[in-house]
This record gives sequence, C-alpha cells and structure tokens, in this order.
Amino acid sequence: MGLDLLPWPKVDFTKFGPIETKPLSRIKKISAQNLSRNWVMIPAVTYHEDADITDLEAFRVQLNKENEKSGAKLTMLAFLIKACVKALQKFPEFNASLDGDNLVLKKYFHIAFAADTPNGLVVPVIKNADQKSVFEIAQETGELAKKARDGKLSPADMQGACFTISSVGGIGGTSFSPIVNAPEVAILGVCRSTMEPVWNGKEFVPRLMLPLSLTWDHRVIDGAAAARFNAHLANILADFRRVLL
Repeated sequence: MGLDLLPWPKVDFTKFGPIETKPLSRIKKISAQNLSRNWVMIPAVTYHEDADITDLEAFRVQLNKENEKSGAKLTMLAFLIKACVKALQKFPEFNASLDGDNLVLKKYFHIAFAADTPNGLVVPVIKNADQKSVFEIAQETGELAKKARDGKLSPADMQGACFTISSVGGIGGTSFSPIVNAPEVAILGVCRSTMEPVWNGKEFVPRLMLPLSLTWDHRVIDGAAAARFNAHLANILADFRRVLL
C-alpha cells in the first residue's frame, strides 16, 4: 500500500528556545509502528454507549467486604472482561480476524487489557477468560499488571488476544476513540464512571454510569451490529445475572 505523503517536516527547534532531546523507549517505538499501520489500514468507527453499573458496583463493594480477610479483591475490569466474553459469544464476528478474503472466527476467548507502565503502554492477555471466574480474572489481571510495571512481561503474555479493553477510568475522561489492535477487529475504550440523574419514568434518580467507547473494523462489522454489541454489553453490566444466560 503506497501513500503519497509529504516528507516529515525538519525543524531546528533550538531557534525558538531551549530544548531537551530524549530517545523513545523500546515499547513506544514498537507501538508507534503498530499504531501507524492500524490507523492507516483499518477503516475504524467508534460507537459510544453508557452502561448503568449502579447495582454492579454495589455488588463488587459487597463482595470485597465479604472477602476482606482472604485478600481476594474484585476490580471493575474483571467484571468488564467477563461481560465482554459473554458479548463476544453472542456476536462471534467481533471475536474474529481478517485473513485476506476470509474471516477467521475464533472459538477461544483471550481478552487483552491495556496496562500503563513507566516505559509506555503494554497489552497483556487473559487466556481462556470464558473458563475463569471473576475472582480468578481479577487476580490474574493484577499479577499481569505488576509484571508489566516491573518490565517482566514475556512475549507469550502479550500474544493471542481476540479483543482488547483499554480503560482510563482510574484517570478520567468521558469518551475516546481507541485504535483497533490488528489482527483484532474491535477494541473497547472505558472511561471514568460518574453519578448522573436518570429518568425512571416518574422521577430523576442518581445512577452510576460507565462510558463505553467501542471502535470496530468496518470491513468486518457494520454499524447496526456494533450498536447491538455495545447495547448488549451495557445490559449485562446493568444486570450481571445475564452472564448466566
């Protein structure tokens, strides 16, 4: 694929003021190449949906209180991973990859999550998330995130993903457009949940709303399917009993 682009501008920044030059980290150099390819090659669209996680957050807090002595701690990310698996099972084209003119539909559910480190963003993978409990997923994400921060992730820890979750909820934001991580066909961006007044038919009541930003490859997925996927995911998060169905 040839792009007839102008050359990158060369500027002597010292003419305008003092500067400092720092080399990009190895992780950022690798990421830059992948992100540039994915941005140019994938016709991506982002769809936004808000999920009501009021009851789920109360359930999470209650479970953490019950399991305080054991040290087991549930995170919202663990629930998100489990909910995404359920949505991928209902919408298999999201659990796929393009291979020329063929769509490879995967029968396994490996969910990646973006982890922030001092040297840049890395994406460890929870393998066979469909076969693990929310507690197991929470423990494994914690262990992988620590390995990422310590620079000890192996290549195997970052391979085989079907779908990625990029959460900036601990920092802030209302919505964003994550870049699809090829050869995956979709990625979920998650921002900080906020308490909002929601009309229940009689009055406005305070509900904890979680913004979901789903970016997908339009070559594989159309807008209606993406809207259905995100709406289904929001319904699962609103009433987590749906995971059992």
